[in-house]
Amino acid sequence: MMKIAICGTWHVHAPDYANTVVNTEGAELIGVYEENEEWKKAFAQKYSIKAYDSFEALLDSDADGVIVCSSSDTHADYMVKIAEAKKHIFTEKVLALTTEDCLRVKKAVEENGVRFVISLVHKFKGYGITMKKIADSEELGKINYLRFRNCHSGSIKDWLPHHFYDKKQCGGGAMIDLGAHGMYIADWIMGLPEKYASAFKVWDNNEKNSEKLEDNAVTVMTYENGGIAVNETGFVSSSDPMVFEISGDRGYAVYNLGKIFKRTESTGNSVTEVPFEKDLPSPLVQFLTGNILDGCGLEEALHLTKMMEGAYGNVL
Repeated sequence: MMKIAICGTWHVHAPDYANTVVNTEGAELIGVYEENEEWKKAFAQKYSIKAYDSFEALLDSDADGVIVCSSSDTHADYMVKIAEAKKHIFTEKVLALTTEDCLRVKKAVEENGVRFVISLVHKFKGYGITMKKIADSEELGKINYLRFRNCHSGSIKDWLPHHFYDKKQCGGGAMIDLGAHGMYIADWIMGLPEKYASAFKVWDNNEKNSEKLEDNAVTVMTYENGGIAVNETGFVSSSDPMVFEISGDRGYAVYNLGKIFKRTESTGNSVTEVPFEKDLPSPLVQFLTGNILDGCGLEEALHLTKMMEGAYGNVL
């Protein structure tokens, strides 16, 4: 039985992760630490688990692993100490706000021999696996273009919490939050970019967004070989489908409206629907069971933060 504690309930996915632990055979949710006493008490009562009086109490507990859902700016400090306490780590993305902090975590994890998994969920969805398989098959030829669009209505329908508009805690707005998915997808298919250029705008007048963090965002990334990746995201769209396109010099594939189509030499240059591969276990389930697949480890986490630094380092 793997005993799990949660460090921080700041992130909106904390309840989802708790539910996954509760519903995974061989895992047990035993406690929670959160700086906000009201949040901590409510979370502990909801799941009938222990509310730790301090972070040190969590470290001293018999938890085997810790799910980190605190604000992004606190991740590194918490995770270094969790690793030093010989507890395994699962973290919400991003790992940290700077490469320097990511490297601190990497060093602590490797020196203490603990398990590390980051929540890069779309790599393990059937559509993502299928698109990756098509790209790797070389039937598209040499990949020269990728586009990933992933948006929601969090600002315009006002369901994002107030603290998701706090620059210090988040590191930015829509791009560093929801836009993280497009970044790690681009890295997965095309690798780390050479250059970045971002257009970040504030479209909605949500009162929570007093710091005017971007709610409508695009980052264009270029590669030494001439390739381009475009990552589109935002909190101001309703009913937008997720779109994932890959183009090469011999073909094209797209995921849109819940289906995948490709047009390549192998299809006789006809548009053909492609059946999905099966979903693989989510990164959290992998963490809980110990059956960890490639694609959600320290290097991928480090790459994601590097890409965010690039995106925020050149805003038009």
